[in-house]
Amino acid sequence: MAQQILRSEVPENLTWDLTTIFESDDAFEVAFKSVQSAAKQLSQYIGHVGESATALLAALEADLAAEREFEKVYVYAHQIFDQDTTNPKYAAYNAQVQSLYAELSAATSFFQPEVLAIPDETLAKYLATDKLTKYQHFFDVLLAQKPHTLPADQEALLAGASDIFGASEQTFGALDNSDITFGNVHTETGEVVPLTNGLYSLLLESQNRNLRQEAFTTLYDSYIGLQNTFASTLSAHVKGHNFLAKARHYDSARQAAVSGNNIPESVFQTLTTTVDENLPLLHRFVALRKKILGVDDVHSYDLYVPLVDEIDFDVTYEKAQQIVLSALAPLGEDYVAIVQKAFDERWIDVVENKGKRTGAYSSGAYDTKPFILLNWQNNLNNVYTLVHEMGHSVHSYLTRHNQEYHYGDYPIFLAEIASTTNEGLLTDYLLETNSDPKFRAYVLNQYLDGFKGTVFRQTQFAEFEQWIHEQSANGTALTAEVMSDYYAELNQKFYGPDLFPDEAIAYEWSRIPHFYYNFYVYQYATGEAAATTLAERILNGNGAQDYKNYLKSGNSDYALNIIQKAGVDMSQAEYLKQAFAVFETRLSELETLLSK
Repeated sequence: MAQQILRSEVPENLTWDLTTIFESDDAFEVAFKSVQSAAKQLSQYIGHVGESATALLAALEADLAAEREFEKVYVYAHQIFDQDTTNPKYAAYNAQVQSLYAELSAATSFFQPEVLAIPDETLAKYLATDKLTKYQHFFDVLLAQKPHTLPADQEALLAGASDIFGASEQTFGALDNSDITFGNVHTETGEVVPLTNGLYSLLLESQNRNLRQEAFTTLYDSYIGLQNTFASTLSAHVKGHNFLAKARHYDSARQAAVSGNNIPESVFQTLTTTVDENLPLLHRFVALRKKILGVDDVHSYDLYVPLVDEIDFDVTYEKAQQIVLSALAPLGEDYVAIVQKAFDERWIDVVENKGKRTGAYSSGAYDTKPFILLNWQNNLNNVYTLVHEMGHSVHSYLTRHNQEYHYGDYPIFLAEIASTTNEGLLTDYLLETNSDPKFRAYVLNQYLDGFKGTVFRQTQFAEFEQWIHEQSANGTALTAEVMSDYYAELNQKFYGPDLFPDEAIAYEWSRIPHFYYNFYVYQYATGEAAATTLAERILNGNGAQDYKNYLKSGNSDYALNIIQKAGVDMSQAEYLKQAFAVFETRLSELETLLSK
């Protein structure tokens, strides 16, 4: 296996085209200064927002225009940094836009308190005027935050400190993406190379157990060596969440986090309760893994290896594009045409290079392409990653082409449904187009592993996230030892008696970036479950248009209302039960296939 290539060595057609945002770094710097100027000019509206409907409209449009211009600057800076985090120029850009965000947040912080100070009857009259009626839902959402909005001077103070509250996440990112180094490991060919995060994921799928164990031990040795540093960054970040929740008069950080999308806390609680009730299914899957691998105990490094090693599915990126286009065909020609645009117009940064941010994501702004970052490896898991991120990007594309800027985004709660519906369509396509028992077993195993990672694993993360916030709020010091002890216990509860309690896995919390995202991960799990119902409706031929209407809706309504119109009622547990029924059906088929 070759060493990681430099960014300059990546073929252009495998990189995203950031010149569609700004033609050059010089153009970015001009736009950066323009945002700074726009932020300063917002001061002219302070104290005047409630004077009339005209004044309200003027302040709102100036605020939105500044934010819209900033988003382009932000996307360019963070993506050009992510493609090579060792580049000092772009590291500086990334740091500068974080500071600019704090500056803009402070400059716009007057708006919401002044709107909330307008008497309800007066505001209703303002919103009835022609040019403000289209913002009705925008203001409904804003008014829902009235009990949690502070006086203008206090809002400005908190907004000005946003980069301070984000410092722990920045430090974690620098450690995890740039500064941490791992030892050397053996590849399948016996070559000794430095371990990377991308190679780690690949080696965990190796049929060679010694390679899996070596990669696992090598990676975690580095994290354990920095456990106190990672505990410090995560503890500080949690304290920030709890402080802001208390300052804004929420009962908890979780309540504060979900309220922004008008999601009842009961949705979170229903998820964790229902998943816990269905943990025997995960234990059954681990037991099957133990049987097929023929081991005395399943270790953490055994959880990702395909159970059907006879299937050769070394899929190139080019072949993956064709699979994705075919799998998404049930969504209609209009949807597929957007996917083709993504491939043709260089929305995607494909391959791993030295210094590139790990993992995958879809990102962009209202006035940019909905870009995708990958770290491509030739396996089926990466095909799922591609179709997953494409779900996000097409969602963004349809939203931005059907909503005005103020409704041109969508909450994460809805985003994960779009991505995982695509995964469901891919699984169905692979099963429908292949009758070979070995191939079906392979795909079923991949599906079950994906479900394990999306529903079970992300709910495990959500329970850990809830626990560390509660502990910190109650005054418990979140030391490495405290978090590791609880994480080990939680991990064992989820995977059951057939999983060997590897000491190193207790430190997994130290390498999970999503713990810095403020109650984000539970939405992966709810999204997967909701997607099960949607995928079934689409494949039955009567749900594609409703589904695309949901993708086009953006922020034009509350999240639960939008997804209910598409065919899923997430206020009830039924959608979760349906998801577990699908999991059990496919687990049963895999058990049968592997017993022959």
